[in-house]
Amino acid sequence: MIAVEVEHFLGRARDFLKGMDLLKDDLTEYRSSSALLGIHCAISYSDALRTGMGRKKVWSEDHAKAASDLESLLKARSFENRKGIGHFRNLLGKKNGIEYAPGPVRENETEEIVKHAERFAKWAEATGKKLEIKGW
Repeated sequence: MIAVEVEHFLGRARDFLKGMDLLKDDLTEYRSSSALLGIHCAISYSDALRTGMGRKKVWSEDHAKAASDLESLLKARSFENRKGIGHFRNLLGKKNGIEYAPGPVRENETEEIVKHAERFAKWAEATGKKLEIKGW
C-alpha cells in the first residue's frame, strides 16, 4: 500500500516538474504558473519521500513542518546528504507570497524558484533511489 501512495505523490511531483519545465522558457508570460508548479513539485516530492519512510499522514495546511519532518526522518535513517532540505525550505518560504500577495510575481523571483525546484527534484530523485523507497 505504501508503494502505491509513493507512486501517487511521485507522479504528481514529476508532472508538476514537467509543467514547470514547459513554461520556464517564457517566464515573462507564465511567472505565477511556473513558480507555483515548482513549489508544488517540491511539496509532492517531499510527500513521496516522507510516505516512503513511513509517515502515515503527510498532508497538512502547514507545509513548513514538512521540511523539518523530512529532515527528522532522514536523520533517523542516518542519511547524511540533506542538502535538498535547504532548497525545500526556500521554496516553502515563498509559497504564500506567490499564491496570495497582490501584484505580479517578479521574473527574477520565478527564476530563483525554478532553480531551487530543479535542484530539489534532482536531490529527491537521488534520495528516493538511494533509500530504496518502494514505489520509487
